[in-house]
Amino acid sequence: MADLSRRIFLGTTLAATGGLLLPATAWAMAEPRIYGCDEWGARPPQDTLVTLDHKPVRILIHHIACPNSTDYSLAHAFQVARDDQHDHMDNNGWADTGQHFTVSRGGYRLEGRHGSLAALRSGTRMIRGAHCPGQNESAIGIENEGTYITELPTQAQWKALVALCAYTCSQYGIPVAEIKGHRDYYNTECPGEAFYGKLAKLRSDVAAALG
Repeated sequence: MADLSRRIFLGTTLAATGGLLLPATAWAMAEPRIYGCDEWGARPPQDTLVTLDHKPVRILIHHIACPNSTDYSLAHAFQVARDDQHDHMDNNGWADTGQHFTVSRGGYRLEGRHGSLAALRSGTRMIRGAHCPGQNESAIGIENEGTYITELPTQAQWKALVALCAYTCSQYGIPVAEIKGHRDYYNTECPGEAFYGKLAKLRSDVAAALG
C-alpha cells in the first residue's frame, strides 16, 4: 500500500490491463544509450521534417524484414541504419528514415529519423514519422533488425528494446498497454508472426522495468 501511495504521489496513474497494473505515467528513468544520427553517419533529410508539439500516445513495433545477421557488432548496427535510411529515401521517396528508432540484433539502439532523440528527451514533442499510415503523428515507431515470422529477436536485442520502450513510456507517459504491433494498424505481417506473439511478454517486461 505504501508503494502504491508513493506512485500516486509521484504522479503515476495505473491502468489495469491483462491482469497487470501498468504505469500510465512513470517517473523519470535514466536514458539508455541511443546512438544519434550523426554517430552512425546518416544522410541529411531530403525534405523538411515536421516537429509536432504534442506527445505520442503509443509505440508501434516493427521488423525491418532483412536477414537475421549474426554480426552483432556496433559497426554492423550502423550499417543497418544506413541501409534502412537509403531504402526509405531512395526507394520509398521519403524525406528520411521512416521510423523514430532502430534496435539491432546486437542490442544497439539507434536514432532513426532526425530529431527523434531530442524530441524524446524533451518528453513534450515528437517528430512526424513515416512508419505507419494513420499513426505517424501519434505513435513512436521502433524498427528491429531482422525477420521474425518464425524466429525471435536475440536476447540482446530484446533487452535493448525493453529498455528503449520503458524509457519512451516514461518520457511521454505512454501506457504500457499501448505498445502495439505494426499489424494492429495496417495490413502487414510486420513485425512477423513470432515477434507479434511475444508482444504481451514485451509489455510485461516493460512494466517490470518501469517498476
